Amino acid sequence: MRALARKGKSAAVRLYRGYNRRKVQKAPPPSTKQVRILLLHSNGMGGTIRTVFNLAGYLAEHHDVEIVSILKEAEEPFFPVDPRVKFRFLDDRLNPSADPLRAVLSKMPSKIMPKEESAYHRFNLWTDLKLARYIRSLDTGVLIATRPGLNLAVAQLALPSVITIGQEHVALRTQAEPIQELIKWRYRRLDALVTLTKADLRDYREALPKKPKKLTRIPNAVPPMAGDVAKLDAKVVVAVGRLTRLKGFHRLITAWETVAAAHPDWKLRIFGAGPQEENLAQQIVEAGLTGKVELPGPTSDVGAELEKASIFVLSSRHEGFPMTILEAMAKGLAIVSFNSPHGPKEMITDEVDGLLVKPRTNANLASSIIRVIEDEQLRRDLAGRAVETAHTYDVDVIGEKWDALLAELLARRDGTYVRPQRPQPPEPSEPVAPEPQEPSEVRPQSP
Repeated sequence: MRALARKGKSAAVRLYRGYNRRKVQKAPPPSTKQVRILLLHSNGMGGTIRTVFNLAGYLAEHHDVEIVSILKEAEEPFFPVDPRVKFRFLDDRLNPSADPLRAVLSKMPSKIMPKEESAYHRFNLWTDLKLARYIRSLDTGVLIATRPGLNLAVAQLALPSVITIGQEHVALRTQAEPIQELIKWRYRRLDALVTLTKADLRDYREALPKKPKKLTRIPNAVPPMAGDVAKLDAKVVVAVGRLTRLKGFHRLITAWETVAAAHPDWKLRIFGAGPQEENLAQQIVEAGLTGKVELPGPTSDVGAELEKASIFVLSSRHEGFPMTILEAMAKGLAIVSFNSPHGPKEMITDEVDGLLVKPRTNANLASSIIRVIEDEQLRRDLAGRAVETAHTYDVDVIGEKWDALLAELLARRDGTYVRPQRPQPPEPSEPVAPEPQEPSEVRPQSP
């Protein structure tokens, strides 16, 4: 029976590959004119959404860009987006279709998404069907996916005539083991894999037995923000992020008990929404920090809130590439961050444009915040150099890296790619023998 099953599976694979070959033969030539970006929920809140909007706006200058959202669970985008960018929603949960098939399939668990994917519970067989149909409908252009489950689906389902790019916003080492195994064997089918950090790039180079055609690092760009840099005269410390355990705001509140005791005139504001909101509010009350720690909720204008503060704190022990650090740097705030091994450690030069807290304890976090509060010159020095660092992440600087990547992937497809020559070390020069000297003329001495 097993042998029969193996034969049946291999026959199905051959049929599938043959079907792909026939579709590719009829497909238009490779192109980067159309760029589609897959997102879980484009109208939600989160760093990935904001950075995708930022990238889409840049690419829309020279490409037809469409953000393809798996879900629609809010009527309008939370973040502003370039009007040239189009939107498509695969599963509109605000206005579900009356399709009887949807009623049945939406009650069944997803087969495309790995169970260990953090968004697995957001998918079902109906979203599987809509996603698979969409990916299989494409026969040219560029398709960019933005999370492991979507990267795996694109690697498995996209026609070979489509240029496929997986973008990773979460470090490989933080992924569940079953997902890492799928990544090792499926990501090789992608045209490119883009990481946000050098550390993650190294991990992928070591982990993947066979690699995509291009494995590279392109960090996120600073999104455009209105207003000016902070004046650093407000006695306000800011933190921003989704209110989950992963972001470590419960640790920050614990650390603030020490800060508030030393500097009761300073205030902590934590912007965001999420499942931990009620727990954090209760922790603030129980710690006697009412009025000293605020939870104002989410904000669509992060820049305006950063401008009203003097210090930004990141309390996550693990991060991919936190956009909030870049935004705070661009607004000229002094940064205090846990020394997370990937994003913050690469983004911040300790004691230069921010402070990295190590070891990552609540007491050390409190001590670093107090140090920046009490040393105004340090606060202004860190903030000034943070603005300089932020300029290296300007949209045009990062956008040029995406331009170069798309141009290279297209050249690889149409046969015009020329592999850059590695500079050869100079050949050692041979020692030059000294020229023979003419024998000096011996003049006879006068008698």
